[in-house]
Amino acid sequence: MALTAEQQQEIEAARAAEGRTRRPTVPALEALLFQAIPVLDHGFVRVVDYMGDDAAIVQAARVSYGRGTRAANEDRGLIRYLMRHWHSTPFEMCEIKFHVKLPIFVARQWIRHRTANVNEYSARYSVLDREFYLPAPDKLAAQSAVNRQGRGAVLEGEEAARVMALLRDDAARNYDHYLEMLNEDDQGRVLDEGRQGLARELARMNLTLNAYTQWYWKTDLHNLFHFLRLRADAHAQYEIRVYAEAMLGTVEAWVPLAAEAFRDYRLGAVTLSAQMLDIVRRMLAGEAVTQESSGLSKREWRELQEIVGRAG
Repeated sequence: MALTAEQQQEIEAARAAEGRTRRPTVPALEALLFQAIPVLDHGFVRVVDYMGDDAAIVQAARVSYGRGTRAANEDRGLIRYLMRHWHSTPFEMCEIKFHVKLPIFVARQWIRHRTANVNEYSARYSVLDREFYLPAPDKLAAQSAVNRQGRGAVLEGEEAARVMALLRDDAARNYDHYLEMLNEDDQGRVLDEGRQGLARELARMNLTLNAYTQWYWKTDLHNLFHFLRLRADAHAQYEIRVYAEAMLGTVEAWVPLAAEAFRDYRLGAVTLSAQMLDIVRRMLAGEAVTQESSGLSKREWRELQEIVGRAG
């Protein structure tokens, strides 16, 4: 990820500015404020602002007037209880705002999480940068034969080179046509004084989905955890998962107790149906349960075997 000198100066100016406040702050997150965390080849995530901390979650749960004097282990225990029993409103008391630069196809997947406030870079108003996401060689995979929305073996040799050339050439050609239709270069200067350019809101439709966009994305901690549970999961698409992992790192700096509980009770946990739980109990009692005697479908049985570590 390369920031322009102007962007870097803007970030440094924001980091240099300080203000006095009576609001709780988190030193570990303060140290990360405005810093661009690289993601993919040209993308980034950076924290722009936040409100609340672990103590705010506890305060809301207890509906106390101050921040309390209870021991840290009591606060940790309460936060873990809230997470374990799926309480939501105490976590909604904390909010965070990110500035994210991401490929358009990732943004379209991301926007399905409709629990945030979003303001995206306007390609009706400004010209998009000549930046495209191109997968690293080890991420250039074939379609999975068993999962319609997953990846299989990594492409190699001539096939990989051909696919990479197509991705690169299509993005560059379409971007050149985009500028030609606009009658502008990538600095916004007119190419031909003798003709009018196509409206930006129309010219943009020719761009490839690996072009980069940017947005500000603000959400509360409860909904952020829901996003991270799905997108930081090992089964999530790689390109959105790396953004989720970068964001999870900032959450761990911001609310370490809540982040620990999230890893234990959401990200690292599984859910069993009532039927699956009954089967596990039967197994623990010594019964030799089979797929045929379990009442589960073959797919459910396979998933249960994976959960209890008997797959293979």
